[in-house]
Amino acid sequence: MIEIELWWLLALPLFFGLGWVAARIDIEHVIRESRALPRSYFKGLNFLLNEQPDRAIEAFIEAARIDPETVELHFALGSLFRRRGETDRAIRVHQNLVERDGTLTELTDEQRLHALSELGQDYLKAGLLDRAEEIFQKLRSTSRDEEALRALIEIYQQEKEWAKAIAMADALPDHADHMWQKEIAQFRCELASSELLHGHAAEARGQLAEALKANRKCVRATLLEGETAVAAGDLAAAIEAWKRIEQQSPVYLSLAAEKLMEAHRQAGQAEQGLQLLRGYLERHPSLDLLDTAFRAESEQNGPEAAHQLVRAELTRNPTLLGLDKLLEAQVLVAPPERRAELELVRNLIHNHTRRVARYRCDHCGFKARQFHWRCPACGKWETYPPKRTEEFDLTP
Repeated sequence: MIEIELWWLLALPLFFGLGWVAARIDIEHVIRESRALPRSYFKGLNFLLNEQPDRAIEAFIEAARIDPETVELHFALGSLFRRRGETDRAIRVHQNLVERDGTLTELTDEQRLHALSELGQDYLKAGLLDRAEEIFQKLRSTSRDEEALRALIEIYQQEKEWAKAIAMADALPDHADHMWQKEIAQFRCELASSELLHGHAAEARGQLAEALKANRKCVRATLLEGETAVAAGDLAAAIEAWKRIEQQSPVYLSLAAEKLMEAHRQAGQAEQGLQLLRGYLERHPSLDLLDTAFRAESEQNGPEAAHQLVRAELTRNPTLLGLDKLLEAQVLVAPPERRAELELVRNLIHNHTRRVARYRCDHCGFKARQFHWRCPACGKWETYPPKRTEEFDLTP
């Protein structure tokens, strides 16, 4: 035991000395490298850390002017320009890197690919889609292939080139392609909608089958299947298609409610369709579903029945939008001498509920008065559940 302790006492100073030497070498290396960098480079970093991007850019421009061989500094500068929306300046920075000749430090192959990718992102941000597409096509089959594919998918979505977008998504590596199944299904739905518009029912059905193969929970494909069946005169098939939405995602039932009711009317089964809507409303409360059921009940059984429907729903799920609908129903059944008073109260409530009657994107929070399959702000698919803002606020 004593021998071991003596051995450690002898070894510890040796280990300490070796560590000191290694640290000294590292520090000297860092000092040598830092001295080689322009002082304005460190000023730029300081401004960035203090969240002063304008002054940081000025400092980085000065550093790049003093030392044009600092490649990574040019990348940082171009990225800052793009984030600020100064895409023309970002393009010039990255073009200079791509076109750099032997008079300056030669770029490695990876740096050149990086510069090309950044230039493509600049063009994409600037809306120069044809130039961005050309750049990212050049990056195919390189180390930046996956990055190029994702950018090309975005370009083709903006250009509404859905078939090309599908081809790019299918070309993604195995570890990434499954992440795009929802989007691929939506691309198929876009193609199906176009086919239906031109009267090509068979082609539309083929696209919808592929959409559901990619994503069996694609409600939009099921909605379009029903519309295709109606166009073919098969009301029963349309009704069955739309009823499947309850198993796919019941929150989307409100999108099919009016279609279901109309199909039942055309089939001479209006009361059966209304009963179906009542059941959906009880199991899956929704303000949009309530609105459709209210109108259907009023047309089928009169204002008093519609009033009772809304009253029962408001008791189960109290909301301002539900109260607005209840007041609308009360105006219909009220005696003439009370209607003016009720109209006044309803108008006050209605003006207040406008701000909670919008749809909201789950991804970016953008609000809109109408439902979208793709968010107009962030471009994400299926992030707009057909629920009003008030329903989000009431959700635990």
